[in-house]
Amino acid sequence: MLRFGTDGVRGVALTELTEQYVADLGRAAAEVLSLKHVVIGRDTRESGLVLQTALARGFAAGGATVELLGVSPTPAIAFAAAQRGCAGAAVTASHNPYADNGVKIFGISGIKLTDDQERMIEAAMVASDAKSVGEQSNSEPGTAITESIAAINDYRNSMESLVPSRAFADIRIVVDCANGAMSDVAPFVLAQLGATVIAIHCDPNGKNINAECGATYPKIIGEAVRLHQAAIGLAFDGDGDRVIGVDHVGNVVDGDHLLALAAIDMYERNVLEGNGVVVTVMTNAGFHEAMAKHGISVVTTPVGDRSVLIALDENNFSLGGEQSGHIIYRKDATTGDGLLAGVRLVDLVRRKNVTLQKLAQQAMTSLPQVLINVRVESVATDLVTEFAQEIAAAERDLNGVGRVLLRASGTEPLVRVMVEAQFEETANSVAQRLAASVVKRLGGSR
Repeated sequence: MLRFGTDGVRGVALTELTEQYVADLGRAAAEVLSLKHVVIGRDTRESGLVLQTALARGFAAGGATVELLGVSPTPAIAFAAAQRGCAGAAVTASHNPYADNGVKIFGISGIKLTDDQERMIEAAMVASDAKSVGEQSNSEPGTAITESIAAINDYRNSMESLVPSRAFADIRIVVDCANGAMSDVAPFVLAQLGATVIAIHCDPNGKNINAECGATYPKIIGEAVRLHQAAIGLAFDGDGDRVIGVDHVGNVVDGDHLLALAAIDMYERNVLEGNGVVVTVMTNAGFHEAMAKHGISVVTTPVGDRSVLIALDENNFSLGGEQSGHIIYRKDATTGDGLLAGVRLVDLVRRKNVTLQKLAQQAMTSLPQVLINVRVESVATDLVTEFAQEIAAAERDLNGVGRVLLRASGTEPLVRVMVEAQFEETANSVAQRLAASVVKRLGGSR
């Protein structure tokens, strides 16, 4: 049985992540969490509609009334749940290829589930393994499964309300929606705010989501920004919960830089609650140096915007995020929101009246960092112990400047090898050697 990972459940659509599994997941979640109302949306994968239907059937069998939102960015689903004070679910595999799909579940008011809640749902699925949705359930069936277009309009309106009317007039922006859930949302919102929008990869066909486009392929939008002489580029992933920026000459402005820009700006305007920010273990050392210069405290968590959210609430901070582009503005959202972060970024550039290139350079200087994803057949339970000798040798090569991180992906069968060093050449050679060790020991490929 598929298990919850870093961000929900994921697997190959209709073979691992079957209709029956998804229906049983919905019913178990409804019963364990005593859900009465659930909003469900999906990204643009060809398997999305059938899995959304199965999930809705499961939630209804568990006693919940279901509201279908259709194709919707994940943050819009969380927003709808928060507005309604109900639960939510996104049928999406985020940045994964189209053949995969998954389910992210939000508890009451759009907050992602805790580890304990996920384990309870898994246990309930195992306990009722012999009983499929449609058979006897302990809960009263939900009253209705309805469709709604109001939620996406409410989300658009909320994004437009973040800045003054027509604030982005005379700003040329390229947006890459990864042929995903932001395709009909981000270009519309930015245009409503007055921007001249050049939209690329906004034509989903069910199979082209994330296909050499979007947040994981920022060089593509960099070329488009230069071609169209735009001021800014914004690249989203398939479900729209992350964004990567690009300046006017095509330089990538990753999540670390986006977060540094936001933190410093909010600090200067005295709106950075707790004068602190939350990041993850993947965050570049240069970010920590930049925050120290401004007297901004930093809390570091494991990877995943859920971990970031928990730390935000525990520390009463208002800003957090990941290098990958998940940025959480806690006063405005319960999860990473690519469009929200994008609107905030464009507005910052507008207010400062300085190019994004200059602002990003001023905000922080990254230590050279190399990240290699190794696709493996099986992942060791404790990579640090398994590769202790190799890690120690790598750290010696860094001569006290930089760090080494090996971790298993929580969403794909990957081991991520990350090395930071004083020099790019050193980081690359050390990372390549570690990646080769992972391939040799665990099998797989790069």
